[in-house]
Amino acid sequence: MARSKRSPLMLAGLLATAGVAHFVAPRQFDATVPRVLPGSPRAWTYASGVVEIALAAGLAVPRTRRAGARAAAAFFVAVFPANVQMAVDWRHRPAPLRRAAYARLPLQVPLVLWARSVARDGRSGPCRG
Repeated sequence: MARSKRSPLMLAGLLATAGVAHFVAPRQFDATVPRVLPGSPRAWTYASGVVEIALAAGLAVPRTRRAGARAAAAFFVAVFPANVQMAVDWRHRPAPLRRAAYARLPLQVPLVLWARSVARDGRSGPCRG
């Protein structure tokens, strides 16, 4: 089964949207920064937003797609502790919010697999070289 040539661009769009959200609404991301990290949560929020935008750019360019996809897979693994922190912190919130926090945990798996798939496909798209 052929993978969609749009898949890398869709993943790039997801990352770019998330990255921009870190700057537009940073407060919600600040709350998920694990307390064991040094410095202010806002600095980590902005740094992760910059990383997500950079990963999106790497995925969007065929020449850097493979490296960008590998880095995105690693990033999705690296931010998992923030999702765990959110689930722990939100365990006493109203049921809909608690369910949303818990639902984020297994969503990291398909994101990692998606990024790995894009990395395997390498420079797929119209500019194969």
